[in-house]
Amino acid sequence: MISEMVRIPVPTDDVDLAGDLVVPDGARAVVLFAHGSGSSRHSPRNRMVAAALRDGAFGTLLMDLLSEPEERQDAVTGRHRFDIPLLGRRLVAAVDWLGAEERTRRLPVALFGASTGAAAALVCAAARPDAVRAVVSRGGRPDLADDALDAVRAPVLLIVGGRDREVLRLNEEAARRLSAPHTLTVVPGATHLFEEPGALEEVAATARDWCDGHLRALGR
Repeated sequence: MISEMVRIPVPTDDVDLAGDLVVPDGARAVVLFAHGSGSSRHSPRNRMVAAALRDGAFGTLLMDLLSEPEERQDAVTGRHRFDIPLLGRRLVAAVDWLGAEERTRRLPVALFGASTGAAAALVCAAARPDAVRAVVSRGGRPDLADDALDAVRAPVLLIVGGRDREVLRLNEEAARRLSAPHTLTVVPGATHLFEEPGALEEVAATARDWCDGHLRALGR
């Protein structure tokens, strides 16, 4: 198993971003996580989902989408966390990095986005259609991906809490714009952060099984 902290260069923005890469022995794919606004690679929710995916033979890369100086600035201004093109560029850099690394270049890449990170994941998928094989959104804002929704070719799974009514409405609207294969899954009784007993476990199991099905379709 590979487990290490990595630095991911983003040449377009002249920054290096921190990430935690874990690749189990026999991994069939790697899932790149894009956290939501105000969060980081240390998000306990994403880490819990990542652990469940690794149990299913998926590698995971959890990364910060902002540099440390940007994080400090963003805590005051909130300027970067809703800058979807910027966040999307950084995911593109991470996908390119995974494709160049000896340890991961042979593995298909899936994206897992939460909140605004879901929009960034869709922007990245539209920009790298040959590299990104699947996109999962947890309580995401896919509507913020705007025109990228029309260009996504990878299959998309949208997971929303049943009590997160406004976000559910926005996901339904975004789903209507997707021409790629897509599934909208509602977790009954769950709110935006899936804090209810068993809700996050259901998210993790749903994401793992869905990704597994798409990998099998690719012969992985």
